[in-house]
Amino acid sequence: MAEQAENKEESLMEKIADKIHFDHSSSSSSDSDSDTKSAAAPVKPNIWRLFGREKPVHHVFGGGKPADVFLWRNKKISASVLGGATAIWVLFELLEYYLLGLVCHLLIFTLAILFLWSNATTFINKKRPHIPQIHLPEEPILEIASALSIEINRAFSVLREIASGRDMKKFLAVVAGLWVLSVIGNCFNFLTLFYISFVLLHTVPVLYDKYEDKVDPLAEKAMQEIKKQYAVFDAKVLSKIPIGPLKDKKKV
Repeated sequence: MAEQAENKEESLMEKIADKIHFDHSSSSSSDSDSDTKSAAAPVKPNIWRLFGREKPVHHVFGGGKPADVFLWRNKKISASVLGGATAIWVLFELLEYYLLGLVCHLLIFTLAILFLWSNATTFINKKRPHIPQIHLPEEPILEIASALSIEINRAFSVLREIASGRDMKKFLAVVAGLWVLSVIGNCFNFLTLFYISFVLLHTVPVLYDKYEDKVDPLAEKAMQEIKKQYAVFDAKVLSKIPIGPLKDKKKV
C-alpha cells in the first residue's frame, strides 16, 4: 500500500511538472510570435508632404472625372482636351483670329451644310438629316455657379482677414504672390497666360503624382530654408515695425 501511494505521488508530481513545462513553453512561444509579429510589422514613418496634404493627389483634385483628366488616367480624353486648348491658342494668338468671327464662321459653315443636305434629300429620295435638339441642363450650371460663389466668398474672407492686420506672414505672402502675378501679366496677355496655366495643370500634377517621393524631400528642405530666412527677416525687420493693438480695449 505504501508503494502504491508513493507511485501515485510520483505520477502526480510528473503530471504537475509536465503541465508547468507545457505552460512555460506555450507562453514563450506566444511571446516569440508576438515579438516576430511586432518586428515584422514596419512602423510607417511620418512623411512630410507638399502643402501638408494627407490625401493622394487624385483626392486633392476632387477624385472625379476632372481629376482623371488632370492626372491622365484617361489618356484619350486628356490628350483631346489639351489638344483642343492648344488649337484655340494657336487660332487666337498665332493666327490672330477673333472669337466673334470664329463663332460666326463656324455657324455659317454648319448651317450651310445642314441646309444643303436637307434640300438635297428631296432630289435623291432620302430622309432628311436628324438635327438633335440641344438643351442645357440647369443642375450642372447651378452647381458650377454655387461652387464659384463659395470660392469667391472664401477669397473675400481671406482678403478681409489679411487687411485686418492680424497675420503679417500671410500679408507678405499674398503681396508677394500678387506682385509676381503682375509681373507675369505684363509679360503675357490673358489668353497666353490662361493657356500656360492650363498646360501646367495638365503636366505638373501628373509629374508630381509620379515622382512625389523624390519631390517631397526637396520641398521639405526648401520650406525649412524659407522658414529660416523668414525668421531672420522677422527678427531684423518685422519685429521692429510698430503694430497697433489687435483687439479693442475692454471698457471699464
